[in-house]
Amino acid sequence: MDKIIIHGGTPLRGSIGLSGSKNATLPILMASLLTAEPLVISNVPRLRDVNTAIDLLATLGVDVQWSGEHRLELCGANAASWEAPYELVKTMRASFVVLGPLLARHGRARVSTPGGCAIGARPVNLHMAGIRALGAKVQLRHGYVEAHAERLRGARVWLDNPSVGATENIMMAAVRAQGQTVIENAAREPEVQDLARMLTAMGAQIAGAGTHVIEIEGVQRLHGAEHHVIADRIEAGSLMAAATITGGDLTIENAPVDQLDAVMVKLVEAGAEVHAHNGALRVCRSAPLHPIELRTLPYPGFPTDLQAQMMAVLTQAHGTSVITETIFENRFMHALELLRMGADVVMKGPTAIVRGSSRLSGAPVMATDLRASMSLILAGLVAENTTEVSRIYHLDRGYEDIDAKLRAIGARLERVPDKGE
Repeated sequence: MDKIIIHGGTPLRGSIGLSGSKNATLPILMASLLTAEPLVISNVPRLRDVNTAIDLLATLGVDVQWSGEHRLELCGANAASWEAPYELVKTMRASFVVLGPLLARHGRARVSTPGGCAIGARPVNLHMAGIRALGAKVQLRHGYVEAHAERLRGARVWLDNPSVGATENIMMAAVRAQGQTVIENAAREPEVQDLARMLTAMGAQIAGAGTHVIEIEGVQRLHGAEHHVIADRIEAGSLMAAATITGGDLTIENAPVDQLDAVMVKLVEAGAEVHAHNGALRVCRSAPLHPIELRTLPYPGFPTDLQAQMMAVLTQAHGTSVITETIFENRFMHALELLRMGADVVMKGPTAIVRGSSRLSGAPVMATDLRASMSLILAGLVAENTTEVSRIYHLDRGYEDIDAKLRAIGARLERVPDKGE
């Protein structure tokens, strides 16, 4: 176990690049189960979650090899297994999206339910209902979802809410189903769109990705392909928040500008300056921060994955901000750690009231989930004295070499072994 020690008070300045998107990479890797031909995926981030996905695919018989620093070659020619065990699925909820491709490939699948999560229950009932609509027999037995279908058939699938994982699972099942599938109230996230581009490169017929209605015409087989993963918009938003909270001047290269509208609007409303030019984003701040109201929403609304980071920023605003979390019911656990640093946050159900102008002071704090860990690092960047963030294995799940990246733009921090852990 490692921890990160931060010495606050230094504005972040300079230029920084982005890694590939974690949330796009994981389902794209699972798509290797849909074909026996080789796939080449570039811009793959080196993350704990990616390693978990590779381990799961290897268990299922997919050959996965790194052929470059951020380039993976996969071949599912020998992918004979159709069971995803609890030991692997429990460590990463995104593993559950193997259900759709396993069922499409083998006509059957047995996938462990991922269980609870620190930020909310996130049940898999939408996944099961969607797969069942395609003609599969689906049941939950002994902690596993078991599905069977001699041949999946296209159908109209309505999602009660636009779940990203359910949309991806149903898409990957439907691309090899007989006939047309229409997914209504589908997730619109860029990561869903990137998966659709990958599947299309493999020979799938998909229209409407990025809208609430996705139409899929099933095909007999998919072939090999090459794909470049999109940049990570959540990493981009986290770095934008870092520039804002420290009063820095940061240029983010290869930024997915068109995916960050809601983030840019709220940061500007809070007092940051944001300029987009030639695929780069410059974020700076020289004036005091203002309080705002913030509500998380499915894309293209403000992402729940940036709510924790924005809370850290708003502890420095002059006035009272209100944050409403509409996606996950338990995503304010970082607030308890921010309180240890001197933040003034009151939680009332899905709403957090942040009274700004807090003089944060360094303290030992503990990361409770992936995005909470980044929130605590942001707070440490402006806190007096020294902040120690433990359990940063959460951070390594979704941010590639983030401590080195932050040091390169002026942050004073270091990663050390956590002997207490």
